[in-house]
Amino acid sequence: MAYCAATSSSPGGKGATALSHCSSISRLINFNLNNKTSNQLFFTAAADFRKRRFYVKSEAKPKLTDPVTVEKGDPGSIDSSKSDAESVASRISYHAEFTPSFSPEGFHLPKAYFATAQSIRDSLISNWNATYDMYERMNVKQAYYLSMEFLQGRALLNAIGNLELTGAYAEALTKLGHKLEDVVSQEPDAALGNGGLGRLASCFLDSLATLNYPAWGYGLRYKYGLFKQLITKEGQEEVAENWLQMGNPWEIVRNDISYPIKFYGKVVTGSDGKKRWIGGQDIMAVANDVPIPGYKTKTTINLRLWDTKVPPSDFDLSAFNSGDHTKAIETQADAEKICYVLYPGDDSLEGKTLRLKQQYTLCSASLQDIIVRFEKRSGGNVMWKEFPEKVAVQMNDTHPTLCIPELMRILMDLKGISWKEAWDITQRTVAYTNHTVLPEALEKWSLELMQKLLPRHIEIIQMIDEELVNGIVAEFGKSDPELLERKLNAMRILENVELPSSIADLFIKPKDISALDTTQVSNISEEEEEQDTIEENEKELDLEPPKLVRMANLCVVGGHVVNGVAAIHSEIVKQDVFNDFYQLWPEKFQNKTNGVTPRRWIYYCNPDLSKIITKWTGGDDWVLNTEKLSQLRKFADNEDLQREWMSAKRTNKIKAVSYLKQKTGYSVSPDAMFDIQVKRIHEYKRQLLNILGIIHRYKKIKEMTATDRKDAFTPRVCIFGGKAFATYAQAKRIVKLITDVGTTINHDPDIGDLLKVVFVPDYNVSVAELLIPASELSQHISTAGMEASGTSNMKFSMNGCVLIGTLDGANVEIREEVGEDNFFLFGARAHEIAGLRNERAQGKYVADPCFEEVKEYVKSGVFGNSYDELMGSLEGDEGFGRGDYFLVGKDFPSYIQCQEKVDEAYRDQKRWTRMSILNTAGSYKFSSDRTIHEYAREIWNIQPLQLHNAT
Repeated sequence: MAYCAATSSSPGGKGATALSHCSSISRLINFNLNNKTSNQLFFTAAADFRKRRFYVKSEAKPKLTDPVTVEKGDPGSIDSSKSDAESVASRISYHAEFTPSFSPEGFHLPKAYFATAQSIRDSLISNWNATYDMYERMNVKQAYYLSMEFLQGRALLNAIGNLELTGAYAEALTKLGHKLEDVVSQEPDAALGNGGLGRLASCFLDSLATLNYPAWGYGLRYKYGLFKQLITKEGQEEVAENWLQMGNPWEIVRNDISYPIKFYGKVVTGSDGKKRWIGGQDIMAVANDVPIPGYKTKTTINLRLWDTKVPPSDFDLSAFNSGDHTKAIETQADAEKICYVLYPGDDSLEGKTLRLKQQYTLCSASLQDIIVRFEKRSGGNVMWKEFPEKVAVQMNDTHPTLCIPELMRILMDLKGISWKEAWDITQRTVAYTNHTVLPEALEKWSLELMQKLLPRHIEIIQMIDEELVNGIVAEFGKSDPELLERKLNAMRILENVELPSSIADLFIKPKDISALDTTQVSNISEEEEEQDTIEENEKELDLEPPKLVRMANLCVVGGHVVNGVAAIHSEIVKQDVFNDFYQLWPEKFQNKTNGVTPRRWIYYCNPDLSKIITKWTGGDDWVLNTEKLSQLRKFADNEDLQREWMSAKRTNKIKAVSYLKQKTGYSVSPDAMFDIQVKRIHEYKRQLLNILGIIHRYKKIKEMTATDRKDAFTPRVCIFGGKAFATYAQAKRIVKLITDVGTTINHDPDIGDLLKVVFVPDYNVSVAELLIPASELSQHISTAGMEASGTSNMKFSMNGCVLIGTLDGANVEIREEVGEDNFFLFGARAHEIAGLRNERAQGKYVADPCFEEVKEYVKSGVFGNSYDELMGSLEGDEGFGRGDYFLVGKDFPSYIQCQEKVDEAYRDQKRWTRMSILNTAGSYKFSSDRTIHEYAREIWNIQPLQLHNAT
């Protein structure tokens, strides 16, 4: 076994402690099938595969018109470079027999999926290895994207498409008795994320590979994901995801790549003056690699996912044999549970501890891996000051914040580097993407918990905080104590933690001396004095605020760039969330408006529309250069294009009708408008405003005659999807209200097809790929100033869907690009929100009569429940869970008026189709390719490196 990073040649760090004893790190497997002498770690071919006529039968036992012939020989006879249907069928057939995950009988769909995935993986691995070899050879600067979520979706169709093998695979599978789309449908979505954060990360990986940038992603391999959502009479219920039940053909376990992860323990100072973190709990993080292919390029980058375990020696055999089975596996279970669930509930101390363990595991394992790779590429001459010239670490939100103290720990404690140099290296290496302005999402961790779990990191964080405090004092001086105190309260990393006495003394206010008569004082008994002292101490103890570590502040201080994800969001970050930092370091702050990959989000998921775009723009160059979508503007009024456009939309709607029937049991009409809101369930995203608007619509319909109804309202199918966190009670109440309203309306014989409400259970990427192409109106109606960006709005617009929304997040820029006339705008503006809340708190808010009417209608129990807690949140002037914090009532009248304009526009199908075309034409800016170019150029300073000679 080869050892990695045995010593360090850093200045002052000669002979420093090794990072870990891991074997031949980072080498992706050499999968050159024609090279018999290659050092392969994994084989997907057997040495003895005799010549045969290989018929594979499906469950339907179709007749195979073209038998597949495979030549006798070694693994080299299976040539993954050939792309004709015959060769593809041979590879699929080979894997069905020699890389089996199923019994040998038959060739049913699950088996066909695994064999197909393994066959395409062969091609990916060849390019994967060649890509990594090139990075090693060239020793280029590489970006590393750390994220707690990667919401990949299905990989098979994307991989086949990016390798330009869709036709060959479709034909090959037909030879083998199956349809490509049926095989693709067997793949479960990888349960590695939940919402926009993870979907963005996956879009970025696709763009990085497509644009040939040297980069990797790092995440955790969640066994059970967030949860699988069930919709029952009680609303949302959660069960564990089963995406790994049958295995995952895309991942390769790197049993030779593992790193030690420590928790608890204590910090000691050695005789050499160096700090050492000893004792505690030790586990191992093991690498699992997933190839990410680029589109029309051989570049294939890596997503490395960490799993956690302990060595077999930690299994307590003695306890097991004595009957204490729980104790025997206690250490193993404690390690493995770190990667069980995405975002485990954190209401309990155990839940908080587990989340913090997850975050540290991601940061520590990834940084150890990155550092070993840097040392290997440096050869025998490791120059640590060059680390930021070879490595860029991007923290996707605050979850990977521990990268900052962990990198400092490794550099100082293991590599012997001074504080000053380590801090300089860290700040030049790390950058931070902010994704939220919600206070609860700007993570704060208990100082006590972190001291217990990560004692060395708290020491480092305290030193960073002390240095920051000194810097703030030096910048603002001591002449204005009130200003200085305000700056320190806003900017410190440690919250409610004592300042150094030399600074704290500045803020001591003299106490008033009571003019009590000395005789009165003397009359107070010692017992009374003692009792008063006890009561005062107890009062102080009760009121003492918790000591916290503000992770977002640490990100800003420790990174060289802070970026928002939409123009309006970045301004809020600068002017509100981090204004004090912005005033101090304006050069740190940037905007990088989000984007989505046009490959997955239109080219593959909407083939009918893609063909139309290719036809009218003169080629498929738009898939890589989305600026070409803007050429559709000049054809927006063309009747032929409009006819083709409407036909593609109807085809997609018919597919969605079938899916909705299958998943929910509800039959809906493809002639109705498809009105869709699919996203994580949260009060600020205001699914509640949507469903109250639907209730208002339903109530008005019921009050009309049958004739008047048809004249007044456009038929609609209102579709919801998204998960509420298991512990978020109010969000779960919103889900329950939506499903109850759907049950009532969908079974009302007076309504028919005029209005339907459908909640799609277990919304994920694959469901989105079906619903988004079918959408006609999409709702992005968050309270202004609260949505950082959003990415689903971009996907909908790209697929010719018209948006209704507030001026929030990327809505602002989408509206600018598609044209104000092609976006339905309503609601308060971001700069008005604080004033409106203050007005409400002062009791000056005047409720809209229609809104009050809808609330009373819900409270009457017409939907089977009075929803007192949910409706109560919209009442009162202020207080927790009261006062309509998200301004549902305030925006309700504007929302209803805007929906009337939607009805009017939809009745004119020529006008609506024109709006749809102009939405697709204006979506060109929102490609993740554009975003990644900006990150690469303005934050990471990396250059494209194209692979030319891969097999």
